[in-house]
Amino acid sequence: MAGELTVSIDAMGGDAGPAVVVSALVRSIQRHPAVKYILHGDETVLNQLLAKRKSKFAGRVSVRHAASRVAMDDKPSFALRRRRDSSLWHAIESVKSGEAECVVSAGNTGALMAMGMFQLGVINGISRPAIASVWPTQRGQVVVLDCGANIECDAELLVDFAIMGEALARAVFGLPRPRVGLVNVGSEEMKGHDAVKGAAQILRQSNLPMEFCGFIEGNNITEGVVDVAVMDGFTGNVVLKTLEGTAKLIAFFLKGSLKRSFLSRLGAILASGALLALRRKLDPRAYGGGLMLGLNGIVVKAHGGTDAIGFAYALDTAIEMVLGGVNNSIVADRAGVKPEAVAS
Repeated sequence: MAGELTVSIDAMGGDAGPAVVVSALVRSIQRHPAVKYILHGDETVLNQLLAKRKSKFAGRVSVRHAASRVAMDDKPSFALRRRRDSSLWHAIESVKSGEAECVVSAGNTGALMAMGMFQLGVINGISRPAIASVWPTQRGQVVVLDCGANIECDAELLVDFAIMGEALARAVFGLPRPRVGLVNVGSEEMKGHDAVKGAAQILRQSNLPMEFCGFIEGNNITEGVVDVAVMDGFTGNVVLKTLEGTAKLIAFFLKGSLKRSFLSRLGAILASGALLALRRKLDPRAYGGGLMLGLNGIVVKAHGGTDAIGFAYALDTAIEMVLGGVNNSIVADRAGVKPEAVAS
């Protein structure tokens, strides 16, 4: 059960809007009886939705009016300049003021990152924030970062990603020494560009609470060889989209095969339990969306097209990150990296 904390929510973000957020709150309140929630958005719409379940939300949910919302196609620079009366801006502002410990939004990713950096700032010692994601593997789960926030990265930035990733893995997975690997074109030490080679050298010399596994290849990520897979944002975004597409392709082929004949349909009925377990394992809603690590506050981005189940999982992840002290771990671990190692 979660401790006493407050979650700030951009209730107008995402494709489905506030109805999904309110439905997700029903699930989240059941899982976390001590947590409180602040909804930012159109107070008339939100109060109407909350009134339908008034008894469930009494004393747990409050509404703050916001005059506008950030559109999914708004450019981050435009949103930062012209949308300071939006639900997204006010949701982040609640974390900045200390009124809430974390913020969750299904809205515009670029605007969320830009507003988060502007209002919250970056953790001392971290060069730039990164977008992390949690994926299923053959052995459990893996933290992958960066998933698109930083297209070009030097060695120091990759080290920052490793630190943020292992801090998240310890907080959410409960691992005392997460296994960390740098994604490369081969596992041999001589392969790769200067950034990954430099990062590997720094991590080998550090005394961080992780097991550094050196270089890994793309197929090792889903094999579960490591708990944290580190890469630049260009690579991470391509890998993320490829895996999402592969999951859809598998589902498409499986559905077609099971409907091909009477015996196939009968086999599907007999294997319904196993198929349901597979569906749950591959369901992207269960993996918390995008986690914006490195900001002076916990910021979680739910998938833009998510439903109530997915948004509830994003709320779970934000709460777990707060209770696990992710940011405190990042600060402590970054301070443990020798400055001369980074400079070299």
